[in-house]
Amino acid sequence: MKLNSIFLPHKKGTENSETVALPLPAKVKISMSQHMGAFCEPLVKKGDRVLVGQKIGDSQAFMSCPVHSSVSGTVTAVTDLLLPGGKVCKEVEIDTDGLQEVSPEVKPPVIIDKASLCEAVKQSGCCGMGGAGFPTHIKLNYNEAKCKVDTLVINAAECEPYITSDYREMIENWEDVMTGILLVKSVLGLDRVVIGIEDNKPAAIKILREKTAGEDGVEVKVLRSCYPQGAEKVIAYNTTGRVIMEGQLPSDQGLIVMNVTTVGFIGQYSKTGMPLITKRLTVDGDIVATPCNVSAPIGVTLSEILKFADCNLEAAHKILLGGPMMGMCVYDTEMPLSKTNNAVLAFKAEIDRKKIEDKCRQTNCIKCGRCISACPLNLMPTELEKAYDRRDKEALNKLKVGLCMNCGSCSYVCPAKRNLAEKNQLAKAFARS
Repeated sequence: MKLNSIFLPHKKGTENSETVALPLPAKVKISMSQHMGAFCEPLVKKGDRVLVGQKIGDSQAFMSCPVHSSVSGTVTAVTDLLLPGGKVCKEVEIDTDGLQEVSPEVKPPVIIDKASLCEAVKQSGCCGMGGAGFPTHIKLNYNEAKCKVDTLVINAAECEPYITSDYREMIENWEDVMTGILLVKSVLGLDRVVIGIEDNKPAAIKILREKTAGEDGVEVKVLRSCYPQGAEKVIAYNTTGRVIMEGQLPSDQGLIVMNVTTVGFIGQYSKTGMPLITKRLTVDGDIVATPCNVSAPIGVTLSEILKFADCNLEAAHKILLGGPMMGMCVYDTEMPLSKTNNAVLAFKAEIDRKKIEDKCRQTNCIKCGRCISACPLNLMPTELEKAYDRRDKEALNKLKVGLCMNCGSCSYVCPAKRNLAEKNQLAKAFARS
């Protein structure tokens, strides 16, 4: 059985762009919301001097992990930050001193068993770096009495157009990727590792096959290039044949699914002890004169990243954090970079207003069924839309609205230009209320 999918133009124009380091900014603004779950509380105050890798935010909540300073310098403010989803959290503003003095807290962790691995990963501030931001230590700390986990799935699909940051991780940082994979496999006592990678990445496939040759139980599985191949449930099924049911975690099906950059970071952290303070991201779009992959400190503003790539911000009509399918519109380019951002895309304004209106004009559903054929989880987006419009919570739950993964395939294929993906997200929130 094949899951439904769609085919998108790849637009991987930066795949051969070696990662370049962003010059140290004069200031960073580090959000206390860097991952899925509870916000951190600042551990520093105005006037404090901080060092690279120093913990500056933490929380005692279960679903959380700490935040660290990406620079050395002086805290100039602890203020509020409006997040794209409308919530408000604290942010720590730091003027850099140019010294990049490393905190004495930074030292390689001692990892001898599952408990020490999970604690080390927690203290590193690691969360899913493919975009979701699930705290990684929670994923690794599954309940062995309830779950028999035997397989690690490495998500190296990177199926969204434009984004090539994971690809560059495999090309440039394969040694740390392998270190992270073998560390997790060994400490957790897993039988098998499957690296799922799309067939439009031949150079990365070649490297990974060479480096995994002779490693017992490690397999590189080449997948067709389609969307949303990188979604957790999709790649789990396409690499192992196991179905993650509604309400289940991958561990319930004996799996851990990790993004390739996440596992690469764990490999690096195990050697250096430097927490998650920088992020590689792709900068691209039709008003970006120098598309690139850039390594930037957490907390630098998006405007600085875009200017570094010679983006004409005055011509910007839409700026996205992430890819064009699942990315989020940026309301202010002074927003700070976070751990989960893997791309910033900038596109020009459309001059012809009528052309915009014609392109976006919504019509009645023509009952073509394309949205159903495109949905990887076989949901019925038109029926979900109707149920939400009449505020029928029972119908939404029967139609399994909670399974929707926000991939946007339904809206992409709809000839009537219905806002199906948008309605699905509203419906999910309504059903949970």
